[in-house]
Amino acid sequence: MSKIPQILREDEQQILAEWMRDMSSAEKRSDLINADDLRQQCDRFLRLLQQATQSGQLAEITGEPYALVRDFLSELSDSRARRGFTPTETAKFVFSLKKPVFARLRVRESGNADELFAAIQTTSELIDKLGLFTTEISQKSREAIISRHQQDMLELSTPVVKLWEGILALPLIGTLDSARTQVVMETLLQKVVDTGSAVAIIDITGVPTVDTLVAQHLMKTVTAARLMGADCIISGIRPQIAQTIVHLGVGLGDITTKATLADAFLVALERIGSSVRSSIAESNGKPRT
Repeated sequence: MSKIPQILREDEQQILAEWMRDMSSAEKRSDLINADDLRQQCDRFLRLLQQATQSGQLAEITGEPYALVRDFLSELSDSRARRGFTPTETAKFVFSLKKPVFARLRVRESGNADELFAAIQTTSELIDKLGLFTTEISQKSREAIISRHQQDMLELSTPVVKLWEGILALPLIGTLDSARTQVVMETLLQKVVDTGSAVAIIDITGVPTVDTLVAQHLMKTVTAARLMGADCIISGIRPQIAQTIVHLGVGLGDITTKATLADAFLVALERIGSSVRSSIAESNGKPRT
């Protein structure tokens, strides 16, 4: 087993050359990483691994000797996840080191089958642990990326539109759950503060179903807006939604509801003391509105 640190130290350049040659002949993601960056990653990993194994610790990678190796693999896994590599592809980067290391072991231990078998087994277990470590980090990184994307989509799916001076509209599309309700609240309240609006119209035309939970979320949003000084009107109450609300016995309290956004807009204008009227004037013999 003591031959492994020695081989990694003395045969480093041969191992690196064979490793790069094997990866060049195998399928690789050249669309995500170029040859120079890949070589730098291989060289860096091999040097850190060689330094770590000099401690004689080959059975466990959680100790201090492998701290720099873990840091490197964590950074590598995270950056590759952001580039689009899968956890499997990142793990293969580590696992592919086995072949060139095994080749050097066979050269060194060609006359002793027992020592060769023990060295190969120890090396295989060490590289397996490092490969699985990258899988865990890659998975966490991908989950974090997905979570950020979902948050971005939530924010994009809750735009607050200024319809009139003092009137905001928040069109909702899709299911309204707890996480989205929080985003809706924060977005609406911030817009109320920024614009000083007195009325906010929450349009649920694009909400497929309204159940007790959705109604509770709407009530929370309305209450929060009222605390900031903005009155709320809910529009988009379709016949089937009205029947569902009655059937469930859900009460919307004293919240004003309207069938369409246009109807809600007229009510909002009245509340801020404004109105819209049409006038016809003759201009070049043509009516104008």
